[in-house]
Amino acid sequence: MSREAFRALLDGVRYEVLPAKATEDKVLTHVPRDITVTVTASPVKGLEPTLDLTARLAAHGYRVVPHVPARLVRDDAHLKDVVDRLRGAGVDDVFVPAGDADPPAGPYDGALPMLRRLGELGSPFAQLGITGYPESHPLIHDDLTVQAMWDKRTHATYIVSNLCFDPRLLGDWVGRVRRRGVTLPLRVGVAGPVQRAKLLSVAAKIGVGESTRFLTKHTSWFLRLAAPGGYSPDRLLARSAGALTAPPAGVAGLHVFTFNQIAETERWRRALLDRSGG
Repeated sequence: MSREAFRALLDGVRYEVLPAKATEDKVLTHVPRDITVTVTASPVKGLEPTLDLTARLAAHGYRVVPHVPARLVRDDAHLKDVVDRLRGAGVDDVFVPAGDADPPAGPYDGALPMLRRLGELGSPFAQLGITGYPESHPLIHDDLTVQAMWDKRTHATYIVSNLCFDPRLLGDWVGRVRRRGVTLPLRVGVAGPVQRAKLLSVAAKIGVGESTRFLTKHTSWFLRLAAPGGYSPDRLLARSAGALTAPPAGVAGLHVFTFNQIAETERWRRALLDRSGG
């Protein structure tokens, strides 16, 4: 990948973190204030840890994007409370996936109904992100995931792609999305420089039930991330460069899944910038 391509992809980087006990200190210690931080939410712990960490990081001067899965919202009053809390913390960008809660906590069984409701509430957030799936979703057919992006395009302002490890699939997916007429900016999801031992530790800390659910849905992810020498973000980016940096692709930057290996992720980013002369 050329120096210009490295810088273009890294310019809009976001770090996804898990709302664990040590996350706030890790972000403060290792993440510059000009990097956007996104905070996940889990069906086991609910939205509260996400909202709490979001408010604390925002108070430290970070631009924070909380995940608000539709299936975790209990009712209309709960949604309004979430909106009020986030707006009160200065948040103007929210990522809205469907979520994994089964059954849903309330009336929203997918992202689209909640996106519509947010519109009825006056579109309180300037930016709204939705999910894209370069690799097949374990429960939803590929055609349906692309159709879902089309259905949600008028309610959202950007798309975040889920993890992908195959540069050919990633490039094909970007082209397919654009051919369907979906023009929203894309943020390409990639895993950071994951260390096997720490990945196992994170999986244990998020809880037995949730770890089992995650591994059941994403066994191939875990195997590729945990295998020694099996995954390199540098190699993936180098092989995807042409597809991701072509102007028609409309890629706004990278969304890096840190798995809370925050210091390692920032060292990796700085090393890439140094190599690219940035």
